[in-house]
Formats: sequence, C-alpha cells, structure tokens
Amino acid sequence: MSKTILSFSYPFSVCNRLNPLLFYTRRRAFSLSSPSRPRLNRFTSTRLLTVASASENNGVFTSPEIAKSFDFTAEERIYNWWESQGYFKPNFDRGSDPFVISMPPPNVTGSLHMGHAMFVTLEDIMVRYNRMKGRPTLWLPGTDHAGIATQLVVERMLASEGTKRVEMSRDEFTRKVWQWKEKYGGTITNQIKRLGASCDWSREHFTLDEQLSQAVVEAFVRLHEKGLIYQGSYMVNWSPTLQTAVSDLEVEYSEESGYLYHIRYRVAGGSRNDWLTVATTRPETLFGDVALAVNPQDDRYSKYIGQMAIVPLTFGRHVPIISDKHVDKEFGTGVLKISPGHDHNDYLLARKLGLPILNVMNKDGTLNEVAGLYSGLDRFEARKKLWAELEETGLGVKKEPHTLRVPRSQRGGEIIEPLVSKQWFVSMEPLAEKALQAVEKGELTIIPERFEKIYNHWLSNIKDWCISRQLWWGHRIPVWYIVGKEKEEDYIVARNADEALEKAYKKYGKDVEIYQDPDVLDTWFSSALWPFSTLGWPDLSAEDFKRFYPTTMLETGHDILFFWVARMVMMGIEFTGKVPFSYVYLHGLIRDSQGRKMSKSLGNVIDPLDTIKEFGTDALRFTVALGTAGQDLNLSTERLTSNKAFTNKLWNAGKFVLQNLPKENDISAWENILSYKFDSEESVLNLPLPERWVVSKLHLLIDYVSASYDKFFFGEVGRETYDFFWADFADWYIETSKERLYNSGTGDNSVAFVAQAVLLYTFENILKVLHPFMPFVTEELWQALPNRKHALMVSPWPETQLPKSTSSIKKFENLQALVRAIRNTRAEYSVEPAKRISASVVASNEVIEYIAEEKEVLALLSRLDLQNLHFMNSSPGNADQSVHLVAGEGLEAYLPLADMVDISAEVQRLSKRLSKMQKEYEGFIAKLNSPKFVEKAPEEVVRGVREKATEAEEKITLTKNRLEFLNSNVLVSK
Repeated sequence: MSKTILSFSYPFSVCNRLNPLLFYTRRRAFSLSSPSRPRLNRFTSTRLLTVASASENNGVFTSPEIAKSFDFTAEERIYNWWESQGYFKPNFDRGSDPFVISMPPPNVTGSLHMGHAMFVTLEDIMVRYNRMKGRPTLWLPGTDHAGIATQLVVERMLASEGTKRVEMSRDEFTRKVWQWKEKYGGTITNQIKRLGASCDWSREHFTLDEQLSQAVVEAFVRLHEKGLIYQGSYMVNWSPTLQTAVSDLEVEYSEESGYLYHIRYRVAGGSRNDWLTVATTRPETLFGDVALAVNPQDDRYSKYIGQMAIVPLTFGRHVPIISDKHVDKEFGTGVLKISPGHDHNDYLLARKLGLPILNVMNKDGTLNEVAGLYSGLDRFEARKKLWAELEETGLGVKKEPHTLRVPRSQRGGEIIEPLVSKQWFVSMEPLAEKALQAVEKGELTIIPERFEKIYNHWLSNIKDWCISRQLWWGHRIPVWYIVGKEKEEDYIVARNADEALEKAYKKYGKDVEIYQDPDVLDTWFSSALWPFSTLGWPDLSAEDFKRFYPTTMLETGHDILFFWVARMVMMGIEFTGKVPFSYVYLHGLIRDSQGRKMSKSLGNVIDPLDTIKEFGTDALRFTVALGTAGQDLNLSTERLTSNKAFTNKLWNAGKFVLQNLPKENDISAWENILSYKFDSEESVLNLPLPERWVVSKLHLLIDYVSASYDKFFFGEVGRETYDFFWADFADWYIETSKERLYNSGTGDNSVAFVAQAVLLYTFENILKVLHPFMPFVTEELWQALPNRKHALMVSPWPETQLPKSTSSIKKFENLQALVRAIRNTRAEYSVEPAKRISASVVASNEVIEYIAEEKEVLALLSRLDLQNLHFMNSSPGNADQSVHLVAGEGLEAYLPLADMVDISAEVQRLSKRLSKMQKEYEGFIAKLNSPKFVEKAPEEVVRGVREKATEAEEKITLTKNRLEFLNSNVLVSK
C-alpha cells in the first residue's frame, strides 16, 4: 500500500496517533462510565494538540479526545458547514430515482413548538437515510402566508400604534404586512434549521411568491372553467372580529360552563294552557326561528303537529310546528327551535324541508333589524336583555347551568357565529371520487393503515368547500365585476386585470368599468397545490417539475388528513393527472409526561429551543422519533435525560476508539488493520469469538434497521440501535477489547490489530445507522475518525446481507451468561470489586474448547484469577465448599467460597441480619393477626402488609439456607 493512500491527510483526520501496543506492555483500562482517561505523556499531549489543529482548520469540528463531552453549541457550526458544502441539494451522481418530500409549510407567524420538532425530525430521518442510500434527495421547504393569523398579528401591531386597518387603504395595509413578514417571517425558518433540517433552502418557497401566486390563479380559473367553482349564499363559520369566514379546521370546540334557557312558545289559537317549552343555549337567535320541531312519537306534543306557534317578543310572528324523527325526546324539553340562519343542523333541515332562512345577525356580531327593538345590540348583551324581558312577561320559565360545546376561533379566540353568507365554493364530489380511487388502486399508501378508513369516510361524505375569505392578506380571488351590474349575473374570471378588462371590452364595450372581488382565497387553497406549485406548475416543462414530480412522501400530523392531505391528493390528480405523492406518513401529537395535550393554560408546554439548550438537538430528536406512526407520544424530562446520557455514551465510546488506534504515520500498523475485511463469510469466520460475535450482531442490526427504515418503522430503528450500541458494543465488546489492547504481553500485535479493526468498523457503522436520528454528534465523531474522505451525511449507507455467524452469537451468549452468573455471585457475597477469585468451569469438551480459548476475556470481565481458572468435564474436588452456578444448559461453574469471603465474618453478619429480618416479619404477622387492623384498615394497606410479610418470609428462608451452607463450610475447614 502506498504512502500516499496511508497519509490520511484529510482535514478532519486525527494525526500522529500513538499505537498503545508499541509503547506500553500494560495500560490501565479506560472506563466509559468515567470521564477520566489514561494519563497523557509528553507524546500523547503533542498528539492531541496536533489533532486539535487538524480538526479546527475550519473551526467546525472537535475531537472527543479534546472535549469531555459533546458541545451542543457546535451544532449550528456543523449545520452551517453542511449547508455551505451543498449537501442539502439533490445529487444525481449516485442514483437517478429521487426521494422527494414537500415540507408542510409552517405559518410565517409561527415559532417553534413540539409539533414542528416532530415533523422536522421524522422528515429529516427519511431524507438523511435516503441520501446515504444514494438517492437524489429533495426536501423542499417553505412557509405559509397564513391569511387570518398574519392579518390578526399585524392588526394587533397597528392597534398598539393607535391605528386601525379600516383607517388605511388596502394597499397601505398589505405593504405593512409585507414589511412585517420581511422583518419577522424568517423566525420559524431559522428555528427549523436549529433542529438539523437538511432541506434544500435554495428552493425555499412562500405561498405568496409570484410563481406560487400564478399557480393559484391558474387553478381557480381552470376549476371555474370546468364548472367546479361557483358562488352562493350558504352557512359558514363566521368570525365577527375579523369579519371573515373561517374553515372548519380553524374552529376549536371547548367545553365551557353556560346555561340552558327554557322559553314558552304559545300555540296560536289554543287555550291559555296550550304552549310548548323550548330549551336553548342561545335565546337571542329566536328572532330567526322559522319553525318548532317535535318527535312524531312524542305523545306530549303530537297533537300540536301542523299547528302554529307564536315566537316570543316578535309581536305575534307565527311559525309552524313540524315533526322530525331526529328530534331527541330526552334532550331539554323535547321541543327544538329551528333557526336555520344560525345553526348548521337547522340550516340543513331548513334546506331539506324548504323552510325560509332568517338571519338576525350583522357581520360584526350585533343583531340586525330582524331583531326589532334589539337591533344594534351585541349578541351577548342582547341575550341578557332578552332573558330579563322573557322572565318579566312570564315566557322565561327557568335558566339552568349547562356545559356548552363552544366554537372558538383558533386564531383570535372569539366565539364563532354560524352565519349564512355569500361565498365562493368548490364542488368537491367529482374531485373526491378520483382521490378515493387512488387509495383503492394502491397508488397512494397511508401510514398507518387505519387512517385509510377515516380518509375514505370523509371523502365519501364530503361537503363543498368554502374557499373565500373576507381578508386583505392573501391571494385575491381572480374575479372581476361590472360596475352597475348585479354580481350574480355578470362577473369575469381571468388570470389578471388586463385579461379581465379585455374580456369585459368584448362583452360590454370600451366604456365598461370593472372592479376585483375584494375577498381572498382560503389559505388551504394555495396549500392544496403545494407539492406541484413549488416545483414549477403550471409550467410542465419546468426542470424541477419533470425531475421531482410526483413526490415520494408527504409527512404530517394526522389531524390535518382531511383539510390538507386529501385536498392535495384531489388537486394533484385534477391538475397533473397524477397522485402528488406515493406515501402519506401521519404522526401523532406530542403530549406531556402525564399524557395531557400541551397548552399554556395547563402550563405544561415544553419549548424545543429550551430543550435543545439543556439536552442537545440529538437527544430531543432521538426522543421524539421513538414513537409509533399515528400514535401520540408522551414527552418527559426523564426520557430526554436518558437520551442525553446516550449522546454522552456515544462520545465516550468515540474517545475510547480514538485513543486505541495507531498513529497515522504508522504505516505498518494501518496496513495490518486495513487488511481486515468483513464482507465475506471466510473473513468473519476467521475472527476470534468476541469479534465474530460483535461483527455478526452488527450485520444483523444493519439488515434489521435497513428494512425498518424502508417500512418507516423509525421507533424500531432507534430502539434496536440503542440496544446494540449500549448493551452489545459498549457494555461487552469495548470491555472485551481491553484484554486485547492492554494485556497482550506476548509481543504478538495481531490480537490488538484485529480488535482495533473491529472497533473502528463497528463504531463507524453505528454512526452511519444512527446519523439520520442524531446527525450532529455522529458527524462530529465521524470527522474525528482517521481517513474520513466524505462527510458522514453523504457517506454510503452500510451494505446489507453481509455474513453472520449465528453459532458464534450463541457461543458468545454462553460466555456472557457465565460472566453474568459470576458477577451476580460476587455481588451477592459482597466480594470486593478488585479482588480476583478462583473458578472451575464445568462443561462438555465442545463448550470448554471455545470458552477456554477466551479465558483471558472471561478472567478480565469476571475478575477471575487467571492462574486459578480451571476447565473440566466434571465437578471439582472442592465442590461442596464452593458456590455452584448454572450459567446455561451444560455450562456450570464452581467458585470456592473461602476464596471470596471470610466465612466466619460472613456468618456473623448474616446471623445479625437474620435476627433483624425475623423481628420485621413478626411485626407484619402481628398486624395481620389483629382483627382491628384487618377489619378497619383500607384494603390496599392490608394487602401491602401481607405482601411485605410474604417477601420477608422468603428472605428469611434464603438467609437460613445461606447460613447453613456457610456453617457447613466452617466445619469442613475446621
């Protein structure tokens, strides 16, 4: 091998590393549980200084040999370095099948919360994995203009300055919003970067970008030309403060205390006793009543069906009494007032029965002229005044407390008013049919599968979509009206004002004047085009559209499956003829440690940025990624603390590996290490048992996690990798390797070379497998390893289907079982940790052969005296004076008791302990024999004492057996 290849002159390699085997015959073992390390001599200190300068050439990376733990402040430097190297952009050098995700665009007004942490982590895991697999990856980011939320924020800002929106022109106001966006709109983007999102920021979009705005207009025009967009007056959710319709998604229902008002309606033409009592939560809407409804099977009221009732305080207005089988006889009084202008269910019933629709509300939440003397009063003020007058006239029967389901605006928090309003709608049924077929035909896979039923149910019962909003911030509806003409009869749909004017000239002549619809489109309308508008649509020749559409994956919360995901599917099929993505991955909510939804009122909101400062981004990402698709995840400080410890364990493992590799100019040592290959069956089988075991387990892990990544089972990936690293590599193989690295006094360095090769091979593959989850610490450790030609994030994913020796795994597990049994016995007899003891291992010749071959490892891990470690086929002569261990079927050990403890002292100690336990046991029994205690104490207390008594009895029996055994040994020794 040439010197050029072995020079390792890459900027992040570790230079001048000393081979411990060439300079020490014995070296103190380095413990991962302690930050301490072998004392540095003059050469090592020089080496570390060289390492520091090598790592700090660009001020990005730090070697774990310098820092005691991973420094979270390095995360931003690492991120900026990745981005500066162009790693976030799709690279077609290694493959041609792209993996594409469109980021769910967060609101431009937003700041980071745990929901963002969840989607950023999961999407980044997918992207980093596929990038390492060699696929060109595009994670396309962007933000949403968030019409209502943004307008509300800016209006509040103006109000603090003493200005109202209505005092400004529309152009002046939108200029103010754009100024606010330029100043504050990048906050959420920068915070998402802090989570490690490897998006292609050069392709970042904003829903009000010129190109995306053109796509929105084009979509509206095409849908209108097909007859799928129409204008009409229908029931919507109305925000009186913002004075706009809001979508169902922007309405949150809360359980609140209120009242149920019982009101008498007299039956027209009846006696003084003929009246119906209505129970309502909103008495002010009675001015909009058009009927009373009763259940036809309700004997109390069936005689009144077909007659008329007089609406209170309306100067004698009559409404019909009708029957409807859906009226609940048990709720309230069993009489339902029908106010179709102010209730969604009443509205649908009125349309079905052909009843008139009366609106009693102005758009600012005050009552209109239909309310007569109450006209101009705020809806809640009117409620109080109306009830007082109903009580005075004897028509108000009673007011009783009642828990209400109150609809509130997600943005402003005010109570939403159901209101009939003229709006623009999209006819959804024709679009929904194709979206249903996409799942049915397998063109779209929803993960987890159970959400397919919800998707199908919603699309099968879909309602037309109200797409207009009475705002100034957003995509202006591309409709123009003719001055002097009725809107319903004469309007022009066009792609821009010039085109609209040209159409108007042709139809009405050159003197015509036009004006644009003041409304804007629902923010979800532009979001529905997101997967293809961001790639250049409607320009089908756009390079990104041709290369990256359809996209691969859409990942988002399950709560917007209807409002966003399904609409993207419908619009994608409608405008491109293709389903916009192949997979939909739905994550759950992040809840607090008690399973409660995070909210400011509960004071249980966990801030991701604060969490990152305390625990690091990697620990946060690893924690939120361990959930299951579609299921909520409880987040606790304990989990974060545990995963911060995992980060530190990785760091210390890296420190150990680095400290035990040869110096880089030791060509001979590196030739030996690099000569070990692990990609053939022969190369694996020729390894010593511990190395065969850990390499085989590693290859099994790579196969398992690669399959799990492909199936989107990210929780499984995290758990399996965590277990392998901590339980197998750190706790067992690193400890085993110390025997090869520090205790080889034979002068044969080959045992050390194989350990160094396996340590490096296993650790670098652990870093690869973990990188999508924990990108920062893994990249930092990777850069500290020698001969790193590429950044970890663009390094090839480990090969799968590599050789494994299952028999070696079983053999090493037997060795592990033996070590555990000896360690447990040492602990049981309180043997000093440093004391080395004798042992006789009994097994078949086959087992003894491979166990004895690793007797040095067994002695190191079990603290045995190597000179007094014997292997045999039958029990030793001193078996009756030894502790007998059964490690597994056909594998036993005998530990001479006198070698472990001072028998006489142990007898005295256990005798005292037995006496104390006996007193405790008698106390428990006395309580249980007391009728007073058993009869009067709570059941769980009695059960607890009974359990303690049983436990004490078992301990007494064990201690007596131990004493009997010790006493027999005392007699034998005498």
